[in-house]
Amino acid sequence: MASSVHGNEPESTNSLKTFGAVVKVFRERAGLTQEELAPLVQFSAQTVASIEQGRRLPDPEFILRAEEVLDAFGTFKAAAEHLSRRAGLAVWFRQWAALEARAVALCAYECRVIPGLLQTEAYARAVTLSVPPPPDEQETEERVTARLARQKLLHRRPPIAFSFILEQSLFERGTGGKGVTRSLIDHVLGCAELWNVELQVMPRWQPNHAGLDGPMRLLETPRNKWLGYSEGQQCGNLITGPKDVSVLYQRYAKMRSQALSQEASVSLLKQIRGAL
Repeated sequence: MASSVHGNEPESTNSLKTFGAVVKVFRERAGLTQEELAPLVQFSAQTVASIEQGRRLPDPEFILRAEEVLDAFGTFKAAAEHLSRRAGLAVWFRQWAALEARAVALCAYECRVIPGLLQTEAYARAVTLSVPPPPDEQETEERVTARLARQKLLHRRPPIAFSFILEQSLFERGTGGKGVTRSLIDHVLGCAELWNVELQVMPRWQPNHAGLDGPMRLLETPRNKWLGYSEGQQCGNLITGPKDVSVLYQRYAKMRSQALSQEASVSLLKQIRGAL
């Protein structure tokens, strides 16, 4: 199927829209309008608008200048490498995936599903097939492949410091069946042995829980700035405001004190594994 065009601008794609959304977030974070950014990057305001709307492929010079002007710490360069559709990744997650690739620290609290960075292939497949509408075989393979590919971040050099807080119920739910759950726990325990990974389990009984508003992610950029991310049904929200990020950071810090220590978490997971 051929793509339609309008002038010199290609039909908008998911990846172009995502790149444009990332540029817009950083522009607004810098307190600039499109008209104010234009002379700083030496492109017209119309070009800036087209890029932010996902209607125009960004020129390499735009990427380099916008990186410097907006203090984007490599995010635009990383995102520009994926300006064709990234099969398997949800549209709303792609901004965060680009930021992850450049992070120096990543924190994740989950109460719904084991984070993709810690999933096994069988668990990823079970999760993919559990949520309606059922994907076809190709889409299933794309999602699983993309999820597993992100796990290279666990071994990236320079390394990323990881912190995971996971609800005990995630390991007791039995997603995919007992065999899948056993392999999942074994895999997570193996990840917990990595020197740059901290794993904590939030026990079922925790009367004071700072994470009741739902899952959250935080990352530290190479320039030591913190960003947040939250996700819901068919949507994701990149959080850049300092006050909003601070709220998430406070909640995450509180949960670290409420969850089991890594040693106790490993012991609990081994108990759950042994009971299966």
